[in-house]
Amino acid sequence: MAEGDPMNRPVDAPAVAGHSLDEIDTPALLLDLDAMQSNLDQVHRRIRAAGLAVRPHVKAHKCPPLARLQLAAGAVGICCQKASEAQVFAQAGFTDILVTNQLVGMRKLERVAAMAASGVRVGICVDHPLQVVQAATAARTGGCSIDVLIEVDIGHGRCGVPDAGSALALARLIREAGSALRFAGLHAFRGSAQHMRLPQERRDAVQAAVVRLREVIAVLSADGFSCGTVTGGGTGTYPHESDSGLYTEVQPGSYVLMDLDYAGNQGDAGEPPLRHALTVLCTVISVTPGHAVLDGGLKAFAVDQGLPRMTRPGWSVKSLSDEHAVVVPGPDAVPLAVGDKVQLIPGHCDPTVNLHDWMVACRAGRVEQIWPVAARGALF
Repeated sequence: MAEGDPMNRPVDAPAVAGHSLDEIDTPALLLDLDAMQSNLDQVHRRIRAAGLAVRPHVKAHKCPPLARLQLAAGAVGICCQKASEAQVFAQAGFTDILVTNQLVGMRKLERVAAMAASGVRVGICVDHPLQVVQAATAARTGGCSIDVLIEVDIGHGRCGVPDAGSALALARLIREAGSALRFAGLHAFRGSAQHMRLPQERRDAVQAAVVRLREVIAVLSADGFSCGTVTGGGTGTYPHESDSGLYTEVQPGSYVLMDLDYAGNQGDAGEPPLRHALTVLCTVISVTPGHAVLDGGLKAFAVDQGLPRMTRPGWSVKSLSDEHAVVVPGPDAVPLAVGDKVQLIPGHCDPTVNLHDWMVACRAGRVEQIWPVAARGALF
């Protein structure tokens, strides 16, 4: 059994340190360490230069070793999306975790309370009184205190309170919980803004969010509530939260990996493009005059944002089935042979990562480390 197997199954990792790319078993999730480090340095430098904190969203990679590199680069803590995901990182030694989601159900809140009781600073988001009541009950039972941020809908049309009055009602309920809960501030994230293609669209979306948030903060302040934290933003909009004059921390996630969907954004002026650090390595297993077949299909790639893209010039993905990708050549394509190894960039990195047990960290064509995707499947 491979040491550190995230699922405790008798399955070997796809590679060992020192392997060349040609020696890696496939399909395998590859991380280019140089590209990742370049992205990490660029985004952290930009946010911190503006005086804001970086709180990366680890739902993108679900990998504690990669999150440790983010902390080493100055992140103040991490974001998770689910209670079970937070548990994985708490067990790996992370001590400042914000769950950027509404948790409903006592089992979830009891797990959060257990983390808080163990010494982990844990925050959650709320937009309904039931979430506050359940969090307070779990915290009292667990003998701990939980940070609570009120989520404000800033235009995404998903979670979040719609107005300042609703935020004030929740803040008062949090205050009534006494020491069980701490009002920590506001959570304001607009996922759709991350993928607006034009820089001006993204800038306008953040500016509109700031106007709405200032209204909420004014109402809360008049009732004695201090919004010490205003958190949100992401890979697509981080320069604009950094320049907002209101946000205190930013939550980029995909920036360390990148994918085809984010690459479709037109870059902001003065911001170098982020590099593709994440690919899936596949092997050519069949060749005909008109196409080739790879050994990675729908179980290796998420396709909610479209088919993956070959990095080898002249070839494109025609279709995916469960375990196969059919790729076709263009007029200038160099022929593929059975046994060739090829890399493909996924359309959407987050759900692609969640399909794999291992991340193979490489540099200059050699495997340096093999990391378990420890929070894979942590969905509850």
